Amino acid sequence: MSNIVDDVKREFAKSENALVKIILANTAVFLVLLLLKIVLTLSQSSQSYLAVINTLQLPAATGEFLYKPWTLITYFFTHDDIFHILFNMLFLYWFGKLVDEYLGAKRVIALYMLGGIAGGLIYIVLYNILPYFQAHIEGSRMLGASAAAFSVAVGASTLLPNYTFNLIFLGPIRIKFIALFYIILSLAQTVGPNAGGNLAHLGGAFIGYIFIKSLQNGTDLGKPIYAVITGWSRLFRKRPSMQVTYRERQVYRSTSVYSSTSSGTIEMPDQTEIDSILDKISKSGYESLTKEEKQKLFKASQRK
Repeated sequence: MSNIVDDVKREFAKSENALVKIILANTAVFLVLLLLKIVLTLSQSSQSYLAVINTLQLPAATGEFLYKPWTLITYFFTHDDIFHILFNMLFLYWFGKLVDEYLGAKRVIALYMLGGIAGGLIYIVLYNILPYFQAHIEGSRMLGASAAAFSVAVGASTLLPNYTFNLIFLGPIRIKFIALFYIILSLAQTVGPNAGGNLAHLGGAFIGYIFIKSLQNGTDLGKPIYAVITGWSRLFRKRPSMQVTYRERQVYRSTSVYSSTSSGTIEMPDQTEIDSILDKISKSGYESLTKEEKQKLFKASQRK
């Protein structure tokens, strides 16, 4: 058990493992709730478990939401069913890996967070303005990372529409068709028993599309998310203890090495680099590119 805990800590310590951190956070919340559900049910206190879940779920009623505004975030880290979290995390991982490779870890976080928030807001707004949902507002609540995962999936499909996944029994399918299938499926179920969840899916999908299109036009909608993450990390970062030492003065020549992984950004490549990357693609395909080469290629596509 200690080895598992150590492995989890190491994954969280790696700044580039944003996708793994999101999946681990969802899994941790699910396991805690599962343990709590078992303990409280066996002790005949199942109502206490429902009270805990209700503090994390997103309510459709605006009055209830105003008393629990944190649920706009907590709902897309909360799952109550093992197959629900399994599907969401697999969906997120498959598409999130592509976003991570081409755009970097912070864009995965931005797509996930913005998609989850947008999906939640769409759910609340439509439930309160459409007559069809008026009779179902009270008591309607939502949980699960589906909207956030949809945002990442549609973002990846907008960025790399012709990238193919090899699906069992179906063979290679372009991811734009996979995303389109799930969008149509969600649209068809907006009048079903899980109407709220499917409305949230569409909200997340819309944000995923807009995020990538804006990024390709030079506007990064994730900047507020990056600012919050930076402030949060600084708040909890351990400050090194101050030590005062006296030593003989020496003169060092300053050297600076550019690192795309430490800064989180990729400099605009010159034409020689682009030609080299394109030659590599023509010989070996997109899959042969390194993560940095993929990010440079995307950066070059933003050049006016």
